[in-house]
Amino acid sequence: MIRPSGQRKRSVNLAGHATSLALEPEFWAVLETMASGRGRTLAGLIQDIDASRGRRPLASACRLVALEFRQAH
Repeated sequence: MIRPSGQRKRSVNLAGHATSLALEPEFWAVLETMASGRGRTLAGLIQDIDASRGRRPLASACRLVALEFRQAH
């Protein structure tokens, strides 16, 4: 679903419960590329990000991971 802000919302299962995550399509595309390159599912990659994000909101952590990946490649 694309939200009025231009964000696309997806549901992901984290730690046994479903949660929604809204990101801009460009960030989803980078995360999908990362997951594919690592032989992971998108959900698996987001679980990894969730486990290492500390107190940062999940959406922010995903954006930063995507940005770091893009800057490195």
